[in-house]
Amino acid sequence: MFSLNCRRAGSRLVCGIRSILGDRHASSRLASGIHTILGDKAVAIGIATAFLSTPLAAQPFAYISNQLADSVSVIDTATGSVVDTIAVPGKPAGVAVAPDGNKVYVSTPEAKGFAVVDTKKREVIGSVAVNDGTLGIAVSPDGKRIYVADWYKNNVSVIDADSLQIIKTISVGESPSGLVVSPDNRWLYVANRISNSVSQIDLKTLTVKKTAQVGTHPFGLTIDARGERIYVANVKSDDVTVVETARMKPIATVKVNMLPYATALALNDSRLLVTNQDDGSVSVVDTETLKEIALITVGTKPEGISTHPDDRHVYVANWFDGNVSVIDARTLKVIDTIQTGEGSRAFGQFMGK
Repeated sequence: MFSLNCRRAGSRLVCGIRSILGDRHASSRLASGIHTILGDKAVAIGIATAFLSTPLAAQPFAYISNQLADSVSVIDTATGSVVDTIAVPGKPAGVAVAPDGNKVYVSTPEAKGFAVVDTKKREVIGSVAVNDGTLGIAVSPDGKRIYVADWYKNNVSVIDADSLQIIKTISVGESPSGLVVSPDNRWLYVANRISNSVSQIDLKTLTVKKTAQVGTHPFGLTIDARGERIYVANVKSDDVTVVETARMKPIATVKVNMLPYATALALNDSRLLVTNQDDGSVSVVDTETLKEIALITVGTKPEGISTHPDDRHVYVANWFDGNVSVIDARTLKVIDTIQTGEGSRAFGQFMGK
């Protein structure tokens, strides 16, 4: 429901409509700051009534790969429920949602490539053969290219999103896993697990420009909204390396908990959340002080993690429990648990816009 707040400004009545929804997600609240200066309270109420009759915009969906179930669960984030389950053969692991939300690319290691899911039809509409060890997957901010890491061949394939043809294959470090594209679509960053490094790929020349040494066995990584820092989860050293992208140099190492797997940012990049596989938790790091400020218990073997477009709610896929924990980044509490499928992994950016 909503409240109408009015105050006198000279001879005029200034009214604002404020959402007081008690829903699960902040994104369902009406955007603040819509104020109307009206000369008559009755008119204000009439306009408010008309405004409230307009349906709210649909909330995004989360796409959770269930590796042991050969499926992808579709979560409606407005209702906090699974609204569909899509069969995806080949042990689906990595997930990348296209910027327009119309397609989801899912890496399928046993099928030696990735599947293309149509989000309107909610079915697989294509598959692309890449290599034997496909795992990490990402899509460019303009939706024109798909990037797939090959764990065994130590390379990243660049695929045209329209033709689904491989444009180029780029050699990187050993066992590439997580991938992330810079917000300006200029760079691709690749976590190389066995090489303990991150490769920076120039997306104009499709060549590796620089390589940064990080912690032991890096896996998942994320980048801030300005493209200035990447946060790399190091599985074996139980920490996160913070890398300055301009120089490709580590600027800090943050100790977290056991087997950190993947990372996500929330609250205007002020909070970093890190899944810790071995103790069923998520570490919360203040990105200004670069200190762990909280440890949140989630499900067993948490792996993939993504932030809702509201920048407040963070979704965590729990492998062993086959469910997803929803964390409120403000209160630092789990506010919901959603049952998905066996072996929920969701490695990558699985949240729609």
